[in-house]
Amino acid sequence: MIRLSRRGLLYRGRWLPVEIGRGGITATKVEGDGATPAGRLHITGMLYRPDRIAPPQPWAQPIGPRDLWCDAPEDPQYNQQVAAPFAASHEALRRPDPLYDIVLLTDWNHPKAIPGKGSAIFVHQRRRAGYPTAGCLALRRDHLIWIARTITRGAAIEIPFILAKISRGDAPSGAGGQRPPLPRANRDKA
Repeated sequence: MIRLSRRGLLYRGRWLPVEIGRGGITATKVEGDGATPAGRLHITGMLYRPDRIAPPQPWAQPIGPRDLWCDAPEDPQYNQQVAAPFAASHEALRRPDPLYDIVLLTDWNHPKAIPGKGSAIFVHQRRRAGYPTAGCLALRRDHLIWIARTITRGAAIEIPFILAKISRGDAPSGAGGQRPPLPRANRDKA
């Protein structure tokens, strides 16, 4: 299990710095609020860029040039992976930056999406220390690769409801670049 706290993400006995949504943590997630939802999420899949990284797990799926994620609440494919061409609002999964080189998919409002309850709550690479997400959890590349190589499908991510009372300014203290020391044997190369 992965657990979010004010200190960061706790996974396999290690505290990892993490970025959360610009709207803080909420118990009442809605599309476009920029918040990270409180609750128990589960890893349902993993996507990766095959032109940039080897598959972290046998069950990881490659991201192709036409792969998108629908974020249009009015569309029947809301909060689902879709392929281009696609007319409704969406985001590209194959990005020019490295943010989605590895994406851990969660079951937040997925696969049976309720329109407007929020879409695309992923675990992915952070842009930089202290830079919030649109609601996802974002990690340093080396930490994300380590998690991706060791996590199991179905693993839980616990985002305690008590944290829903915090704002972005009171984000987990692991956010913003605190880097816990890693044992040399556990360091992964990106």
